[in-house]
Amino acid sequence: MSPRLLAGSSTLFLGAILAAGFGTVLIELVFRPFSSNRRAKARRPGFRRAQTGNPTKDGVANNLTQLIGNTPLLRIKCLSEITGIDILAKCEFLNPGGSIKDRIALQIIREAESTGKIIPFTSPRCRVFEGTSGSTGISLALVARALGYEAEIVLPDDTAAEKSQLIENMGATVVKVRPVSISNRSHYVNVARQRARTFIEEGGKGIFVDQFENELNWSTHYQTTGPEIWDQTRGEVDFFVAGAGTGGTIAGVGKFLKSRKSEVQLVLADPPGSGLFNKVKHGVMFSKTETEGKRRRHQMDTVVEGIGSNRLTKNLDEIMDTVDDAISVTDEEAINMSRFILKEEGLFIGSSSAVNLAASYKLAKNLQKLSRGKKRREMNDKKTTIVTILCDSGQRHLSKFWNNQFLVHNGFRSASSDKGIDGDDAHAGRV
Repeated sequence: MSPRLLAGSSTLFLGAILAAGFGTVLIELVFRPFSSNRRAKARRPGFRRAQTGNPTKDGVANNLTQLIGNTPLLRIKCLSEITGIDILAKCEFLNPGGSIKDRIALQIIREAESTGKIIPFTSPRCRVFEGTSGSTGISLALVARALGYEAEIVLPDDTAAEKSQLIENMGATVVKVRPVSISNRSHYVNVARQRARTFIEEGGKGIFVDQFENELNWSTHYQTTGPEIWDQTRGEVDFFVAGAGTGGTIAGVGKFLKSRKSEVQLVLADPPGSGLFNKVKHGVMFSKTETEGKRRRHQMDTVVEGIGSNRLTKNLDEIMDTVDDAISVTDEEAINMSRFILKEEGLFIGSSSAVNLAASYKLAKNLQKLSRGKKRREMNDKKTTIVTILCDSGQRHLSKFWNNQFLVHNGFRSASSDKGIDGDDAHAGRV
């Protein structure tokens, strides 16, 4: 081929590449707004996109916070075999901070960053304040440290000692107060709010997380935990069971699952001293511990930490009208479940996780009875699936919930891994 023809062919080839490139850019400019609009409609209005673990393309995370979320879903084999109902548990204790609270800690701090309320790695450091019974404080201490902030956590002084020690070891400041009613200004949440206000008034830069009333709590679970469960079950979920403290988990996950499948039933698991069971069942926030002659100084006297409430938070209010049922779980039932699950599955779970599993088991037993009754013909052959949350592990409950001496001293029977699921000495059967 002559040099002139070769040059002409090269010019034509280069022109074709440039034309294709300009065409791609033009198509992108024309259609990107429509694509973005579709994505925007899928998000909850008014909330920034929640963040969960997002390692780089080579599978390596660049920051501890990128390991948060996308936790596995585990079939609880022993309970599923006993009841004939699939009981699945979202393993939130596998988050870096050891609990589901890592999700909201990350999202609330990131949101505050985006609005300029806090700035990372300043000198002195911006500060994150919160009042909590433990797990949220641990998550905030971890996330704050990873992202360049200080954390100050106010705890009730009856919180398990290992939680307080863990928060302090992570570099956060811990302030302990006596347990009192939320209406009292000395309540740990109110103390944290006031300390944050004073810090900011004196020129510091910081935020009060306010997990009970901050709607970023439930929206985080609406955008992350709920979709993860939906994808992991491929939409095959019939019941979602969860306890409520702030209410963020059951509100966010529940709202998302019902938006995808209206038949999904939301079941609230409630520990002793909490009024949420009666709120769901009878429309009145009331606990038996409030009856005449049984009133206690602290209505939430229970070995369970992290769930249960005698007030409606903004997060709870988001979902209460659509919660379908509630199941009350005693301390003894939670203790027995934790020991049984350790023996059968090797899972070392915390107290609120034990309440969730105990409630799931009680629900499954009721469904099992129903399937054997006169309504069996009305039920299809598809296996029923219950999904619940393993909020945290037993490692932060060593001094109380997993301390047999503490339990016996406080009037509980000696807890043993040799006991059956209902607290007897018989081995649980299988179906």
